[in-house]
Amino acid sequence: MTEKRITQRGLWFEEFEVGVLYEHRPGRTVTEADDVLFTTMTMNTQALHLDAHWSEQTEFGERLVNSMFTLATIVGMSTSQLTNGTIVANLGLSEVSFPAPMRHGDTLYGESRVVDTRRSSSRPGQGIVTLEHTGRNQHGEVVARAVRAVLMQGRPA
Repeated sequence: MTEKRITQRGLWFEEFEVGVLYEHRPGRTVTEADDVLFTTMTMNTQALHLDAHWSEQTEFGERLVNSMFTLATIVGMSTSQLTNGTIVANLGLSEVSFPAPMRHGDTLYGESRVVDTRRSSSRPGQGIVTLEHTGRNQHGEVVARAVRAVLMQGRPA
């Protein structure tokens, strides 16, 4: 008897449907350690992420999570469900915004909506997918949004 095997992968180009919303779970509770490590690894010396005393004197009253961590995390959350092993290239991000801050201890939830798909005119068997990634905190507030274009592999023959 042959053993059934399933390998987790992202979607082939042909599997993306415009308008479909993918919810990426589980969420990710962001800690102070996450924020400080990411901020220092990326050499972002912004006091709003590193200096508790200074940050307490801002309108936020505390340090905030580095917005690039938030963006990287919501894109990362989409990987196993959408692009793992099926992406050819990340083509770019546009319309990036951070409407509300993330705070230490907030939980980030990601979702991705398929905005557009088109076959590549120069790369047979591949296509471009446009995704709108949105991150929400535990209260449902949008904390990050970005539109991302990816070059995806078509289904193997």
